[in-house]
Amino acid sequence: MGKVNFQDKFSKFDEHWTPKVIAEMNDYQFKLVKVQGEFVWHNHSDTDEVFIVIEGCLKIEFAEETIVLNAGEMYVVPKGIQHKPYADEECKVMLVEPKGVVNTGEADSDLTASNDVWI
Repeated sequence: MGKVNFQDKFSKFDEHWTPKVIAEMNDYQFKLVKVQGEFVWHNHSDTDEVFIVIEGCLKIEFAEETIVLNAGEMYVVPKGIQHKPYADEECKVMLVEPKGVVNTGEADSDLTASNDVWI
């Protein structure tokens, strides 16, 4: 395993809301995703979800509040909590999740991405 350059990896895809695996550690995957516009309300009943903003501004809406994350900031959404990420302009994010986590959780959506796609 060699070093991973985030900008190089981000340059390899253009689509939004389609996480790409860049590394694994034990049973966890590190994924990069470009986001823009609104995602779907969803949750992950079996795992927390980590959002690390590399570039841009990500907002995560919850029932009672909205969290705003800028480049260099991260947030952990506890398992089972309904949330909806969105970005007014393109935002580059790293996710850290157990293998097999579906991006839309238990929600049925056209935005459900293929899993375990490496770049």
